Formats: sequence, C-alpha cells, structure tokens
Amino acid sequence: MTQALSASGFDLTPLSEEEKQARAQTLTEDERRILLNQGTEAPFCGGLLDNKDAGTYHCKLCDLPLFASDAKFESGTGWPSFYQPYDPEHIRELSDRSHGMLRVEIRCARCDSHQGHVFPDGPPPTGQRYCLNSASLTFKA
Repeated sequence: MTQALSASGFDLTPLSEEEKQARAQTLTEDERRILLNQGTEAPFCGGLLDNKDAGTYHCKLCDLPLFASDAKFESGTGWPSFYQPYDPEHIRELSDRSHGMLRVEIRCARCDSHQGHVFPDGPPPTGQRYCLNSASLTFKA
C-alpha cells in the first residue's frame, strides 16, 4: 500500500482492522466505547478540559496530531474545544443524525476513531468549535 502523507508530513495511511483492534486492547472500556462506538463522556469531567499547557493533542488510538494547544479555547460546554485542527487533512467530517438532531461528527482521518463534533459557533478566525472528548485524546507537551 502506498503511504499517504498530509500537507504537514504525517502518515495518513488507514490502519487495518487488525491493527485498530490491537491498539484498542490498550484502551479502557470507556475509551473504546467513545473511540470505536461514537460514544461521549459526561461534560466537565474529562481530564484535558482544563489543560492549559503548550503542546499538541493526538488521537488516543493512532497518535495522529489532531489539535494544537494554541487553537484551544474555553467554550463553557464542558468539553475541550478548539477553533481549528492541527491539519485539516487529519480529521474527517461525517453527517450525524443521531439523538434527533443534525450534527457534524469528526473522526481521525487515519484510524476513523470518533473524536467529537464540530459546530459553527466558535470564535474567530474560523467561527468553528471542534468539541472533543478528552478520552479520545492524548496530550504531548
């Protein structure tokens, strides 16, 4: 398989189902529920909500960088929120009609794990609010 690189130089080659399942073995039951089954964590309880350190937020399943700390903002929603991704190619957007509403789900472009949703009510310069589950992410200073 040919390696697919993002504009920022990261490998976007999709993980095989076997590799995803092997990586999922290191996750907690709650992390698997969120990442693999489009779950969500309760608001105001995620470990990364109040993180103010400089660094990068990576996909918990495949380690692809998804958001930079300089794009994080306090949205008041109870989940870590960002106004832009680390690299737009690192996330995929899907229509989500669950729970009786229309939303845009965001997933990791490499492993297809659920990260959260994006809403058009964020701050400048993008006006976007990428609302993430802490359980979907790891932070690297």
